[in-house]
Amino acid sequence: MIKEFNFKNYGPITNACGNNLGKINLILGANSTGKTFLLKALYSAIRSHEEANKGNSNEDFSEVLSDKLYWTFQTEKIGEIVTRGEGNKLNASISLDDNSSLVFSFGRDTTKKVTPTHNNLQKRESNSIFLPPKEVLSLIDVIYKSAVVDKLFGFDATYVDLVTALKIPTQKGRNLDAFADSRKKLEKMFSGKVEFDNKSNSWIYKKGNSKFSMMITAEGVKKVAILDTLLGNRFLDKGSIVFIDEPESALHPIAIVELLDIITVLAQAGIQFFLATHSYYVIKKLALIANKNSLEVPTFIANDQGEWSQSCLLKDGLPENEIINESIRLFEEEFEGSFR
Repeated sequence: MIKEFNFKNYGPITNACGNNLGKINLILGANSTGKTFLLKALYSAIRSHEEANKGNSNEDFSEVLSDKLYWTFQTEKIGEIVTRGEGNKLNASISLDDNSSLVFSFGRDTTKKVTPTHNNLQKRESNSIFLPPKEVLSLIDVIYKSAVVDKLFGFDATYVDLVTALKIPTQKGRNLDAFADSRKKLEKMFSGKVEFDNKSNSWIYKKGNSKFSMMITAEGVKKVAILDTLLGNRFLDKGSIVFIDEPESALHPIAIVELLDIITVLAQAGIQFFLATHSYYVIKKLALIANKNSLEVPTFIANDQGEWSQSCLLKDGLPENEIINESIRLFEEEFEGSFR
């Protein structure tokens, strides 16, 4: 697992640090504070390491990292993701729980090449993945052609990596019990399953004896199907790290609760999760999960200056933040109105 991270002058993030990270980690913040940016900063670093050390790859890590940053943040010069300000330098470091770490930095004049100042990360066979708010199953061919074939900006590296992972065929044979059970629960959520149909060379939604095109399948079904597929084709294993931007997107409250229960089972099986959310349901449900399962769930909140701090552990109670405060304000408004 990722144990610690430190980022400075990283786009909208002026400063962010996390220590003693958990199996599930929660990121909260208003729009434009850098929630998604923080997830992508973590993802691009760990995924670069995984790709550079996969199989018999002899790729130079600095080239893989540079390319991942370029296609993730999609700026003509990598230096453009450094927070504006004279003399500013981007500083980034992550440490894993095996006491290995990666450190790199660069300034606004950097064009493409980023060379780490320290890297003793141990080889990882597991895969990390980033799940965006929008599903990608109905856009796989568009994303692949735009980003991989035509090499155009638009769909960033997180989308391309996800599309590539989804193209791996589902594997037969026994899966880990926690993963097999999670797949059954994911499929039960929408009384069906999504799979790739070789005859039509397209993704379909099967419900009973009926088959539906991805274009007319509900967004929530397709989103849940992505996680199911990555478990089924073994792209994810018990050492994976999963970054989910807005897990609540396109899901009704009951489905959000069910998804978080499944995430908890997967986290206890070994997968580490980083979740960024706007949802009161997500925060409240995770607080209940943390208390019930003795999970700490470190929670990070940003201020208006782009400074991220580790505000609390959810097992100790709900954090002070505007999502909770607004929910309380609406309750109080309703309560006061009922006595007028």
